[in-house]
Amino acid sequence: MIAADFFKDPSDMLTGFCVTGHAGMADFGYDVCCASVSSAVMMTANTITEAFKIDADVEVDENEIRLSVKKADENADKLIMGLLIHLYNLCDEFPGHIKLKVGGR
Repeated sequence: MIAADFFKDPSDMLTGFCVTGHAGMADFGYDVCCASVSSAVMMTANTITEAFKIDADVEVDENEIRLSVKKADENADKLIMGLLIHLYNLCDEFPGHIKLKVGGR
């Protein structure tokens, strides 16, 4: 299962996320659920750090990516919200393969 945890600061702004795991629908490289999540996560991370130049810590390991903006930012909040909405839609499309959690750091 893919687990996606989203982080908020005390003012309720989204400030980051951690996505881990594998959907388990097919072998690595052939899993459309994993590919959908991975693509959306990488686009969000690259848009935050490269297009908007928002200062963020990004860690990528096997089956895990973590992004945390260093200072709450309205654009980052909106981009991360877009990822969250997209993943909610993917949860509907691939029930039982993605688990979402939104909360504090």
